[in-house]
Amino acid sequence: MGTGPHLCGHPRPPRGHPGKPECQDHHRKRHAVGQPLNTPLNIGIVGCGNIIAQYLSTLPSLDAVRLVAVADLDPARAKAVADGLPGVRALGVQELIDDAEVDVILNLTIPAAHAQIALAAIAAGKHVYGEKPLAATTGEGREVLAAAAAAGVTVGSAPDTVLGTGTQTARRAIDDGLIGRPISATATMATPGHERWHPNPDFYYVPGGGPLLDMGPYYVSALVTLLGPVKSVIGAASHTRGSRTIATGPRAGERVPVTTDTHVTGVLVHESGALSTLVMSFDAVATKASNIEIHGETGSLVVPDPNQFDGDVLLHALGASEWEVLPVSGGYVDSARGIGLQDLALTPGGGEPRAGGKLAFHALDVMESLLRSAHTGQSVAIDSGCGRPSAVPLTQPAVVVR
Repeated sequence: MGTGPHLCGHPRPPRGHPGKPECQDHHRKRHAVGQPLNTPLNIGIVGCGNIIAQYLSTLPSLDAVRLVAVADLDPARAKAVADGLPGVRALGVQELIDDAEVDVILNLTIPAAHAQIALAAIAAGKHVYGEKPLAATTGEGREVLAAAAAAGVTVGSAPDTVLGTGTQTARRAIDDGLIGRPISATATMATPGHERWHPNPDFYYVPGGGPLLDMGPYYVSALVTLLGPVKSVIGAASHTRGSRTIATGPRAGERVPVTTDTHVTGVLVHESGALSTLVMSFDAVATKASNIEIHGETGSLVVPDPNQFDGDVLLHALGASEWEVLPVSGGYVDSARGIGLQDLALTPGGGEPRAGGKLAFHALDVMESLLRSAHTGQSVAIDSGCGRPSAVPLTQPAVVVR
């Protein structure tokens, strides 16, 4: 793999060689408006922590991408991953970013490093797809999107759960008018806190963490996919405990200070006029509603957990006696974490992937603004409209033989 000409048409240099300047320039310009990306795109992963296992289980089945290299600040960890994957190289972080064989950087670093790695990749002329959130702050997110636009490369971002059959079947139901005009939605995530299962939960309880920024991207991205962008928010939040006790692992019994809000609620006012009520909590014991409900003039929908790719979509039509399970009608079938890379690779040049940087930035802006509203007691206008991502038609998974 990777011995033929570069996707830009220049001869491919030896592995590890940074490539000629003109080839790097072609990387920057390759995403020409209206032209599809040449596939398969070669993926280089930066960050070999726990989340990489989920991507490694998906990437081999995607026909539009192929993994060629991995890197981590801990070289031994990168080597351990590469050793189990024939044809995949373990490189240093900057070495991978500069490598001419790599077309897309899959950024699996911690949130605080997302912008730094993305900007380095963009400077090298590479497309970027990252774990959520897009960046630690909207300021960093704007910098990433501006740099990508100037370089002519594409930014994608998790969560790509919105591309699965759960959210997309609900999207099809809304688009087909099964509930009439959407009026409102509720979105709920409630747990007693991640310190009960995570051996090092500290980062969940500092600014930049908390239930909203940890789990909110799944719910906000789904709400925008279903109902369109948000124009304003109003929120409230509470901080109920000053510390949390770790329940598992070598630090069990150790108390972790809490310096961020652990229960956040609010209303998102969509440009369409629909109102979404959001509840994100690390202070509840349990919930039976870890999903989204959409209510329209002529029907209501139960949308599966947006942290999952599939699940039943339920419709209760006006005048019906009970809920009915809708047949699967949209989304990538049997998808899993990483399907967003396939969608990015198949997006025509100049287009925005469905799990794209603009959606990720809008979700981050909505969440930051909700927290700001909670602290000021005032409604906050959202000016980062991203447009409603296009629907995913019902798409069977590709079978790849390599």
